[in-house]
Amino acid sequence: MSDYTPEILPDQVATYHNNFESNPALRLSMNAVAKAGLKDAALSRSVVTKSQHTYSLTLKTGAATTQKKSGRCWMFAGLNLFRSQAADQMGSEDFEFSQTYQMFWDKLEKSNYFLETILDTFDEPTDGRLISWIMIDPIQDGGQWDMFVNLVKKYGAVPKTVMPETEASGNSGAMNYNITTKLREFASILRAGHAAGRSLDDLKASKSIMLDEIYRMLCIHLGTPPKSFVWQYYDKDKNFHRDGEMTPQEFAVKYIQTNLDDLICLIHCPQKTKSMNTLYTIERLGNIVGGHIIRYLNVELDVMKAASISMIRDGRPVWFGCDVGKHFDRELGIMDMDIYDLEGIYQSSIGLDKAGRLDYGGSQMTHAMVFTGVNLDDDGKPTRWRVENSWGDDFADKGFMIMSDGWFDEYNYEVVVDKKYLTPELLDIFTGTPTGLPPWDPMGALAL
Repeated sequence: MSDYTPEILPDQVATYHNNFESNPALRLSMNAVAKAGLKDAALSRSVVTKSQHTYSLTLKTGAATTQKKSGRCWMFAGLNLFRSQAADQMGSEDFEFSQTYQMFWDKLEKSNYFLETILDTFDEPTDGRLISWIMIDPIQDGGQWDMFVNLVKKYGAVPKTVMPETEASGNSGAMNYNITTKLREFASILRAGHAAGRSLDDLKASKSIMLDEIYRMLCIHLGTPPKSFVWQYYDKDKNFHRDGEMTPQEFAVKYIQTNLDDLICLIHCPQKTKSMNTLYTIERLGNIVGGHIIRYLNVELDVMKAASISMIRDGRPVWFGCDVGKHFDRELGIMDMDIYDLEGIYQSSIGLDKAGRLDYGGSQMTHAMVFTGVNLDDDGKPTRWRVENSWGDDFADKGFMIMSDGWFDEYNYEVVVDKKYLTPELLDIFTGTPTGLPPWDPMGALAL
């Protein structure tokens, strides 16, 4: 007969206690963590001293930007790809695009995407997984690369001075809550109307009226987006320039001199349910109806790194998505697998690998930033990466962080690179039909 019992028994607790008290290393860990906290107690001095803000390849950048208390990192990262390019065209030291402008249109388009999804899912049960998932956060701040491309291609871009920050753009919680509440109300009305026999054409007409209310709310929180504006500026030598009146689309064409269709998103997802050299998309994920769908080409790490290094060699920054909170010291701006000696603190290793973390909810892409440099050793292998973030300049190296190459392997999930750096075989796969993944797949996570 087995001695197993499902409950915790007193003699088990006594054993656990004796095991702990008899181990001097564990008692020391308890004292250190109780006094200083886990991060300070476990901080690895050797990792700190070797993490130097020097790189064999470094790009010109402007001052660090700040998304404040919002989840607009993917917009900041996307626009930061082109700000130095725009500044050079103007002969200026620095330049910043308006992230508020992109945010306005993203919220309106996500609202429309949500309502169109409701119109398309009337036969789904309200308490089913799909509708429950869709209702969670229909206009959250987060996004993906293809969603950024959609916004620029449809709405262009404007300088930050033309549509500056508001309280809500940098602290979006109240705006998001109230618009989300309104969208859920609209979903209820549309689904109830369908159940009562209203025609689809009638319900679609109602949707247009609903969007008018969302537009009104966005204007109150973010201001009205400009249809056109007069752009004039001083260059670094204090010379005055005037481009005249421009639309946001004209401004983007002039100052974002990159064909966005040439930039493609590579992912590294080693789950057994995925295969390498395969194109994926996420069902029911997007912002602009009729725009780019999400397209991910799943490749090995060496492909991601080689393409990223080639971009940086050519003077071009790289948009990427990662799980920023893991093995990360924010004050120092260091992302390194050994930044905290957790095994020394706990006397226990943490054993899930990258695939296991994705399978069991331990990790997913949470944040987008930009690579603006890389350090290569004598053999041309990367050892660390320079990261431009959007959290301001009061930490790390004036807002620029260090990612070890080992951290890249474990917690970096996406890079956006020019398709010219890929083999013809991979490009052929990218132009094919993607395999659909459900909305709740970890690869469907949005960067905040």
